[in-house]
Amino acid sequence: MEKELFIPLILGTNRKDRKSEAAAKWVFGKLSERDGVEAKYFDVRDFHLPTDDYGTGLASQFPEWQSAMQHADGLIIVTPEYNHGYPGILKSVLDLLLKEYIHKPVSFVGVSAGPWGGTRVIEAMLPVVRELGLAATFTDLNFPKIGSKFDESGELLDTAYESRVTGFLDELLWMSKTLRWGRENVPSRFHQ
Repeated sequence: MEKELFIPLILGTNRKDRKSEAAAKWVFGKLSERDGVEAKYFDVRDFHLPTDDYGTGLASQFPEWQSAMQHADGLIIVTPEYNHGYPGILKSVLDLLLKEYIHKPVSFVGVSAGPWGGTRVIEAMLPVVRELGLAATFTDLNFPKIGSKFDESGELLDTAYESRVTGFLDELLWMSKTLRWGRENVPSRFHQ
C-alpha cells in the first residue's frame, strides 16, 4: 500500500478582513477530501516572529512548521497580491527553513481584488521558491476579484472553480508522488 502524501497549505497574509482566507479554506477542504492525502493548514498569523531577526537560525522556534516541512511531500501557498508583490510575513515564514524544502513541489493560489487573480504575485514568488529548492508546478489557481467569488460565510459562488481545483490538485499530487520517489530512490547531496 502506498504511503499517504502529506501536503501542508499556508495562508500567506495576516491582514484584517483578508479575503484570501475563504479561498485558502476552500482549497484546503478540497485537498482534504482527496484519498491518500493528509493535509495540514498553516496561517502566517500563528507565527509570532521576532521583530529584530528572522531566518533559518530560528527554525527550532517553530517546530510544528519545521516538522511539517521535513515530512511534506508538497506545499500549497495561498497568497494575495499586494502592490504586485507578496506579503512580507509570508517571505519571513518561508525564510525560516531551507533544507526542508529541497526537491518538493509547490503550487500557488493567487488572490487579488482586481482582474489578474494574483498572477503578478505568483511571478514574484517564483525566484523565491526556486532559491529555496522548491519545484513550482505550472497549474496555478487564480482568484481574481476575490470579493465576488465567496459569500459572507465563505461559500464558493463561482462553480467553475470545482473543475479548476481538480486539475490544480492533480498536478500537485502527481509531482508530489514523483519527487518523493526521486528523493527516496535517486542519490542526491541534498537528501539521504
